[in-house]
Amino acid sequence: MKLGLLTRNPDAWCSRHLLRAMEERGIEAVPFQFRDLKARVSSEPKVQLRNGVDVVKELPAILIRPIGRGSLDEIIFQLDVLHRLTRLGSRIINHPSAIEKAVDKYHALTLLEEKGIPVPRTIVAEDPRLALEAFDELGGDIVVKPVFGSRGMGITRITDREVAGRVFRALAFHHHVLYVQEFIPHGTRDIRAFVLEDTVVAAMHRVGKDWKTNVSQGAEAVALEPSSEVEGLAVRAAKTIGCEIAGVDILEAGEKLVVNEINSQPGFRGLQSTTRVDLAAKIVDYMLAQVQ
Repeated sequence: MKLGLLTRNPDAWCSRHLLRAMEERGIEAVPFQFRDLKARVSSEPKVQLRNGVDVVKELPAILIRPIGRGSLDEIIFQLDVLHRLTRLGSRIINHPSAIEKAVDKYHALTLLEEKGIPVPRTIVAEDPRLALEAFDELGGDIVVKPVFGSRGMGITRITDREVAGRVFRALAFHHHVLYVQEFIPHGTRDIRAFVLEDTVVAAMHRVGKDWKTNVSQGAEAVALEPSSEVEGLAVRAAKTIGCEIAGVDILEAGEKLVVNEINSQPGFRGLQSTTRVDLAAKIVDYMLAQVQ
């Protein structure tokens, strides 16, 4: 059997471990990038790799690793192809609709809120004057984020109104949407729960040197045995977005738990260092179960 791994870099840590787990199970792993794809209409094969592999006929399941940056044309085409493959019978994990929901922070939070899942107060606008009103409404201590982004890149905490105005005007000048979120005091740590289907298979505290807690930016990964409340919240959040695999980020705001973000293509290098569970093996076993 062949399984696909759509990845920007097959030599990246997570990709290497996933490919290893596939090979250990006698699977012919096929790593590829979007640039390797040729998509046809009214001729066959419908979607083909540059090495000749017929994606629909030869790859019953494909795991999606981070899609990454791209132009509007590229991102739309890439998601169009994933949707097309799904309609043609390929098992795409996560489903492209879940990827679309998770990658858009505003859309994801609205879906979570509508299901009664606690999320930070957030105001999104295009006009810097409205964003400055949001700064005041949210208590003058805010976090500004890109609507699309990951790994904590481009995130800024602002407590000065004049600075906020300057930042909002600069972002608006470059046609960025202004995504303004209340700062929730959480010390220097948060929770990352790794959800696979209906279970949190591993969790950790991410402990930073300041309020930012991304492992990719230097935070320490500390093992955590999640409470039933954490596990239930993480699974509910992942299901709301439609993710079979998800990294759910949860803030501990005093006695309250708040879902901050959901990653539909989570890395797990830091988390793997805190658990004996072979996360790559768990993911590959799940893929196999979907096609057998």
